[in-house]
Amino acid sequence: MKILQINSSARSAGANSTRLADAITTRLKAANPAAVVELRDLAANPHPVLDEAAIGALFTPAEQRTPEQAARVALDDALIAQVQSADAIVLGVPMYNFGVPVQLKTWIDAIARAGVTFRYTENGPEGLLKGKKVYVALARGGIYRDTPADSQVPYLKGVLGFLGMTDVEFIYAEGLAMGPESADKAFAAAEAAIGAVVA
Repeated sequence: MKILQINSSARSAGANSTRLADAITTRLKAANPAAVVELRDLAANPHPVLDEAAIGALFTPAEQRTPEQAARVALDDALIAQVQSADAIVLGVPMYNFGVPVQLKTWIDAIARAGVTFRYTENGPEGLLKGKKVYVALARGGIYRDTPADSQVPYLKGVLGFLGMTDVEFIYAEGLAMGPESADKAFAAAEAAIGAVVA
């Protein structure tokens, strides 16, 4: 079993979302002692954004790419290969201004590639990253679960499902900025949820 943990906080140390993701990965490893864990910290090792140069490289046939274009595409290829080989994926996701961090959006832009991780068919799009279990650790300062202000969960369900990852568990730690007592309760509830959903 291979576990891939993606930390998307802008902070490499001390992030609440990373604390939750670490707890999920630890639980998975305890249940699967032979599992291999691979960690990608998007703050410590930021991935380049999808810009005009990247799009130009991706839409240039491989044999016609310049060395710079080939190198840029290879960066995305590495992320795709990492996801393809994972059995379980753990995403640490803080809420920034009601959305996902730019670090996570950049990762999604890198792994979403037509003909590789999804394809269009006569019956509509088909995700090709199938058979994976995904755990999303959500850390929020306020309380947004099941409210119209929560744009993260619908977006992540949509994009992960589009890529074929439909077996997704969401773990919430909310109210983290509403005082120490609220934060303690939030982490306790999240740890209980992790115990319930991680086999």
